[in-house]
Formats: sequence, structure tokens, C-alpha cells
Amino acid sequence: MENSVAERLGALREVMTRCGVGAAVIPQSDPHQSEYLSSHWQSRRYLSGFTGSAGTLVVTLSEALLWTDSRYFIQASVQLAGSGIKLMKDGLAGTPSINAWLAANMVRGGKVGVNGWFISADAARGMENALQQYDLSLDFAFDPVDELWPDRPALPKGKAFVHELKYAGESAGEKLGRIREVLAERQVKSVFISALDEIAWCLNVRARDVKCNPVATGFLYVGVSDCVLFMDPDKLTDEVSEHLGMAGVRTRSYDSVLDFLEGLDMDERVLIDPSRTAAVVEHVLGGRAVDGESPVAMMKSRKNDVQIEGFRRAMVRDGVALIEAFAEIDYLMSEGKVVTELDVAAILREKRSAQDLFFDESFDTIAGHGPNGAIVHYSATEESNAELKRGNLLLVDSGAQYLDGTTDITRTVSLGDPTPLQKRDFTLVLKGTIALDMAVFPAGTRGVQLDVLAHQYVWRGQNNYLHGTGHGVGHFLNVHEGPQTIRNNNNMTPIAEGMVTSDEPGLYREGVHGVRCENLILTVKAAPVAHGDGTQFLKFETLTLFPFDTSLIDMDLFTAEERAWLNGYHERVRSSLMPYLKDDRSREWLEKATVQI
Repeated sequence: MENSVAERLGALREVMTRCGVGAAVIPQSDPHQSEYLSSHWQSRRYLSGFTGSAGTLVVTLSEALLWTDSRYFIQASVQLAGSGIKLMKDGLAGTPSINAWLAANMVRGGKVGVNGWFISADAARGMENALQQYDLSLDFAFDPVDELWPDRPALPKGKAFVHELKYAGESAGEKLGRIREVLAERQVKSVFISALDEIAWCLNVRARDVKCNPVATGFLYVGVSDCVLFMDPDKLTDEVSEHLGMAGVRTRSYDSVLDFLEGLDMDERVLIDPSRTAAVVEHVLGGRAVDGESPVAMMKSRKNDVQIEGFRRAMVRDGVALIEAFAEIDYLMSEGKVVTELDVAAILREKRSAQDLFFDESFDTIAGHGPNGAIVHYSATEESNAELKRGNLLLVDSGAQYLDGTTDITRTVSLGDPTPLQKRDFTLVLKGTIALDMAVFPAGTRGVQLDVLAHQYVWRGQNNYLHGTGHGVGHFLNVHEGPQTIRNNNNMTPIAEGMVTSDEPGLYREGVHGVRCENLILTVKAAPVAHGDGTQFLKFETLTLFPFDTSLIDMDLFTAEERAWLNGYHERVRSSLMPYLKDDRSREWLEKATVQI
């Protein structure tokens, strides 16, 4: 891999020299500003060899650097070794931003090349403003990938399908009507939507275009009286075409989108979300573009009653699959069988795929044994695949896509004989998970205000984790969605009723072990109490149904309130799942795992 990466970077530099580009910026992105990409858009992965879902490659004629966040520091250091690419640990003090590095290292008058489809409108503006003062120009037409990637995968050709109303809970026509109401309030004539998950939600259409994310590649224009979906016509079945027609949606080819936008009336005000719309689109719209938050993001994040019940049913099936999987893993190990990280992932997939309404995994399973558990987004390979050994921790982060809901759960378990340090670290993390779950807070509270509840215990031990505590979760959609987050940075979106969010503090000791405890939580109204002031308060309902490993709890660090919470949770897990378990091994495993402490 090192030689092939070096060769690819050499070929890129030849194109840069020919085009007069002094620095090439290759983001991990696509024309839809997606987090997860189809294979066609994996340009940064192809050029760098780094497989993480976040990161930007910067290549000059003499240097190559890759910026990524804390989830991937360990993984990137391994995958970039020997490639000639320097790891830049984004978010740490002392690591300059990409713009600051370019300004400090490029010759005045130089040109920076970046494909304008792969950078958002607001990021492009920020880059232009930062570099102009150093007499550096930007070339948004720089697109060397087709030339450099001879066997580049084609755009996804799989068929789209309808997400039935019995799962979605609201028709596409009703959703478009709500969107048009927002357009009227904001005094714009239309909205242009690039985000694939927003389009899927709006139209109740799904596909398999992106691994683990049931989305279809396209763009969507919603006007007061017109609605146009830009999608490869080969993806549209008769059923999908009829479904779209009933909602008043007409279709055009995927590659005709810029021509359509260019032909809009010059006085039309088109709403775009600049963080999720490509710079190329904003450039074509020109003065017609009106920046603003997507009206879809908040609508999509607040699940309706049908979706919420779907989540609850999906959690039961997912919990059954997890019980069966962990019971089998324990049995195999007790019989002296070799069990590896890849075996864990395979067993989980087997058990989940046997459940009703299973569609896919919601992301590639993270099964990290011992030191591998400290790699936040670890993915086992044939080379790294570790055998499970007694005395170590196993961190398993996994999830599934069901037609009626999406799951995401992390459990850290002991493989026997836990050490005091393992128990201490686990207990501090679990305390944070419980504290956030038990939160009661006034409507309008933002995630940054809640984050300290989860962080406080690892902070008291003078440890930290740099990833977010909580992300939104889609309904049979992307496992990561906005607009809400729970993390230690400012996000103005409040945590609102109907949102499904993860609750996942962690603690990672490089080369030793990792701990993370994750449930999905639903925001619901809190019942009024005596002597309250009448303010509307909210709280969380835990959706996930699977035990925590009580053998890892240091009872000296656990309070009576936390013990009561855990015992109550385990009682609910046992009563919810036991009726659906079909074999004695699984029932015995669940009974033992939920014994009161």
C-alpha cells in the first residue's frame, strides 16, 4: 500500500504541475456533503490509503498531510505509516487549521485546487476569505480524480424503493406540504436539498447506494408549486415513479441539475443550507441563493408516533439478536474455541439478519479486543484480527437497519478476571451514561449544556474523551444525523421532544484498552411535579435493551441511585426480551446478566 500511495501522490503532483496548482485539497466528501460515501466518491481514501470516514488530504509539490479528528488518531497513524503523509491531529492545540497551514506554507500568488462539488458553500467561503489576504487563489474546477483513478467505481445503479407509510408515519405529500409552509414563512420561493438522508426522508424513498445507509443518490428541488427529483432514471422502478407522481414530484436526470438551477428565474429566492450544499451549486445560483438552515433537518429529527413505536419494536428484536450473539460467544469461549474480533462481527450480523424487517447493518461493527478497543472507530482486518483472550476487555459498537428503526449500541464486557483499573474505567464511563439518561431539563436546552453530565466522572479522574457524547439517529436512515448533538462544543439546536440521540461517553488508554457504554435515548416530556413553576421540562426514555456487564462495576464508586437505575433498567431488559428468546442458553445468559446488584 505504501508504494501505491506514493505512486498515486506522484501522479497527482504531475497533474498539479500541469494545471499550475500549488496545493491540492482532497476532502472526504461527495456532491451531497455526506459523512458516509458510495465507493465512487472515495477519492481521499484512494489517494491516501486512510479509510476513516472523516479527514482531508492536502498535497503540495513537496509535502502531503492529512487532517482528521480524535476518533481516528490511532488508526490514521497506523495506516499512514510509511506513506509520506503527515498526520495532523485536528482539534488539538498546536495543530493549525488547513487554511492556516496553507497560508503559512504556500508562496504568495499560488493557487489551491479543490473540487467545488466536494466542499460546502460555507467552507469554500471561509477558505476563500482566509487565503485571499495572502494572495492565494482557489480553483474550484480542479478535478484530477478520474484521470488518476483508472478503475474508479461507477455511480450506484441499484433500484430505489418506497419506504411504506406504515413505517414512515407521514406521506411524502404531507411532508412536502410542511416544507412549503416553512418556505412561505421565510419568504423564499423554493429550497434546494442536496443531503441524501433529507431527500430520502422527504420522499419516503430508500436505496442501497451507500453502505449501511439506505439512501438514494439524487438532488431535490421543492418550489411552491413544483418539485423535481434529480436521479438516474435507471434507479426508478414503476412503483417508485407512481409513488413520486402521487406526491407531485417529477424527475429529471442526475446530471441535469446545474442546467436546471441555472435556468431558474433570476428573481427566484432559493433557500440552501450552506453547510450541506456544494460550492458549485451556490456559484450557479449566484444572487438567487438564500442561506439558511434546512427546514428538513429539524422535521426529520423529531420522530412521529409511528416512527417512535417502530424504534421500540426494533430495539426488542435487536436486543434478542444481541442476547443470542453474546450467549454464543460466551459458550464458544467456555468450550475453548478460538473466537476473534471478526468472528464477533460475523455472529452479530448472523443473529440480526435473522430478525424480522432486517435490512442491513447501520455501520461496520467495531469489535475491539484489548488495545484495539482504544481505537475509537476501529475496524478489524485479517491482519489486525485479534483472538479474544481472558483478562481483557472487549468493546463492541454495532447496529442495524430495520425497516421500522435504526439501532446503535456499544457495550464493553470483561472476558474474565477484570483488573481494578478496568473496573474503575468502566464504572466512571457507566456513571456518565446513567447521569445523562437521568437528566431532566427545561425545553430549549442544548446538547452542550447536557454534555458535562456524561463527561464529569472521567474528568474527575483526570481523563477525557474527545469524541461527541451524543449524535442524532435517523429512522431507517443514517445512523449519524443532525441537527442535534450532545458534545463539548456549541450547537444552537435544542434537544427537542421526539429526537432520538445516542448517549455514549468513553475512556481510552492507548495500547491498553477502551471503554464505551452507549444507549439510544428518546426525548420525551417530563411529567409536572408539585411546586414546579410551570416550565415545560423534558427527559429521556432509554430505547436500547441490553444489559451492562455488572462484573466490571466498582461498587465503591457506584451510588445507591445509580444502583437503583441499573437494577430497574436490567429488570426492564429482562421482562422485554425474555418472552422472545427461544433457546435455553440465551435465556440463562439473560437471567444471569440481569441479576440485581
